[in-house]
Amino acid sequence: MTEDADRHAVKMAKKKAARDKIMATKTDKKGLIIVHTGKGKGKSSAAFGMIFRCIAHGMKCAVVQFIKGGMECGERNLITERFADVCEFYTMGEGFTWETQDKTRDIEMAQAAWEKSKELIRDPANTMVLLDEINIAIRYNYVDIKEVVQFLVEEKPEMTHVVLTGRNAHDDLIEIADLVTEMELVKHPFRAGIKAQIGVEF
Repeated sequence: MTEDADRHAVKMAKKKAARDKIMATKTDKKGLIIVHTGKGKGKSSAAFGMIFRCIAHGMKCAVVQFIKGGMECGERNLITERFADVCEFYTMGEGFTWETQDKTRDIEMAQAAWEKSKELIRDPANTMVLLDEINIAIRYNYVDIKEVVQFLVEEKPEMTHVVLTGRNAHDDLIEIADLVTEMELVKHPFRAGIKAQIGVEF
């Protein structure tokens, strides 16, 4: 047992030395463009995890919800009730497009959400801005992908992180992003007849 432990310690020491050498070369810092996409669950949940990290560190941040306005949202409730001094929260959508059934209104709301997003991103006090479900608005052409890309490339402050969520992220957005994660759907309870549940989905 001692011999195995000794071998393990030597192996881990070599691994740590190699890792430390790699980490020593990673010295740059920048504001990231982060995309969470894919058919799997967890895109917004992961993004809110980063927002709560900012809040925990006392770093100002902001959230703009493009679609989910008509739905209950535990993250929104917590942030607006307890952390409004650190995180601004704007619910600009009125629900999914099949629920509103008013394309003109949906476009107006998405455009208003994008204008608010630009205002928040331009504010250098914000460390991170989450654009929740903007990919859906882009997919339906409610927000122009060319305008989004141009703004992020040309106007986003150097140290501001911007997180964009939603299925079917546009290729042009993926191209300029620093970090892209695709959530893969393996299994989902909805397919077994189980509805969205509080504490899991919202």
